[in-house]
Amino acid sequence: MGPISLFNDVLGPVMRGPSSSHTAGSFHIAKIVAGLLGGRPSRARFAFDPRGSYARVFREQGVDRGFAMGLLGWPLTDARFFDVLDLVPGEGLEIGFDVRPLPHATHPNTVDVALARGDAHLQATARSTGGGAVEIVAVDGWVVRLTGETWEALVEAPAPARDTVTCALTADGAGAGEVVVVERDDRVLLHARRRAALGEDSRAAMAAAGGRLREAPPIAFVKRGPGLFDSAAEMIALAEQRGVSLGHVALAHEASLLGLDESAIVAEMARRLDVMRASVADGLGEREPSMQLLQPTARRVYQAEATGRLAIGGLHTRAAARALAAMEVNSSMGVVCAAPTGGSAGVLPAVMVTLEEAGLKSCSATPGLARLKPCPTDVVSPGPPTDCPTPGPVGQGVSPAGQGFSLAWDLATTLPLFAAAAIGVVVASRATFAAEVAGCQVEIGAAGAMAAAAVVEAAGGTARQAADAAAIAFQNTMGSVCDLVQGVVEIPCHTRNAVAASSAFVCADLVLGGYVNPIPLDETIDAVFAVGRMMPSELRCTARGGLAVTPTALEMKRGRE
Repeated sequence: MGPISLFNDVLGPVMRGPSSSHTAGSFHIAKIVAGLLGGRPSRARFAFDPRGSYARVFREQGVDRGFAMGLLGWPLTDARFFDVLDLVPGEGLEIGFDVRPLPHATHPNTVDVALARGDAHLQATARSTGGGAVEIVAVDGWVVRLTGETWEALVEAPAPARDTVTCALTADGAGAGEVVVVERDDRVLLHARRRAALGEDSRAAMAAAGGRLREAPPIAFVKRGPGLFDSAAEMIALAEQRGVSLGHVALAHEASLLGLDESAIVAEMARRLDVMRASVADGLGEREPSMQLLQPTARRVYQAEATGRLAIGGLHTRAAARALAAMEVNSSMGVVCAAPTGGSAGVLPAVMVTLEEAGLKSCSATPGLARLKPCPTDVVSPGPPTDCPTPGPVGQGVSPAGQGFSLAWDLATTLPLFAAAAIGVVVASRATFAAEVAGCQVEIGAAGAMAAAAVVEAAGGTARQAADAAAIAFQNTMGSVCDLVQGVVEIPCHTRNAVAASSAFVCADLVLGGYVNPIPLDETIDAVFAVGRMMPSELRCTARGGLAVTPTALEMKRGRE
């Protein structure tokens, strides 16, 4: 994967629920293979191994719809998502799904793909690796590794044409690494990762040499520079060296990695925060989401807290209710921001909205210089807080009210989210976000750890304190299994999101109050990953263990198929 991007690998994609591994992952696989084929196919067949999670949940979690949307080239957030399987015949696409043994299925989210478009055909094997990330591991019998992080160019050619094709792939200087060459008999396959599409001259040179080109555009931001850290130790050292908070270090990391100005990075984070706010607001609205197993309760809990009808109530309960709200939108296949996955898409939105309600956000107008401090003004006010620095002319973001404000305002509201994403960078670098690989601890557990760091950032804490809060959040979710009832991201996922959002504030308070964390974040994440890999497959997103096999769970009737 290389350096981890906040947007590509941690806080994203912006997607339809309920699962980033399944709904968004299938969409991304389809976009890549359609690109390799050369356009929209006329026929498509997808096969899943019966031992994997795809076979168990491909209908329930919108895997089939995600594949169809990607093949048609429609955005995953498009409202046609709900009817896409009925619409594909009218679009000239015949699509089918099979469950059969796949001897090479080394990952639970493995899929074999067969596409046709006129005389063109493509056979591929792919897998969704968590958080919307994917890998194409075979194309037409060739072993490859395509991730969609760059323009992907594959050229099959006669062995003597190897040097000519290599030159054509690299002559314009847009390569992103060495060309990978695989030899088989008298043929070669050359794989180039590129920062831009190939030009016409390069295409002509390949064709003249007898090469057949397959090319797919990126599915996310292209990484153009170095990241600044991939471990907690490195990010803490960098923050202390620069005298800044964790949020600023994360901002600088993403700007360096994507080769973009910091104002553009802040604007993109503000856009994703708007998606998170909307998911909370939609879930608390009067129109109740439609779910498969659960009845909506977020609005009920939120109103009970507001009217003082609960035992305790307060900030922690409001955060929990907001997490339920976002997850209800996710379960109804509404639009959410994976944070870091669809199954954990309620934690960070809930914590961020609750922080804003409490008036905790940065007043820093200059990235990388000022320390974080609380702003007492509520975020839903019609303008920037009056005690924050006067907004400058650089960059325009979008406020919750939809009004344009300066970079200073967007930075103030997004720095906690940057800090959360920094924790995610370390998790993605050292472990995984896939519950299929390591259980719920790396999805909702990771979201809770990230949220704890966000609270520390908003409260004015240091990068070391943010990492420690994340560590103790992980230490208290280590070993949590992924036992989703009937393969649906609702039970126990919703209440786990709610509890993680609430406990993020407790973990932050413990560290800010003086608790000294003895096991650093890097070692904690390594331990979490090791524990996850020890879990049997029944406890890793297959719905074959834990709560999923209790008599009540098995007898539940679904309200929506």
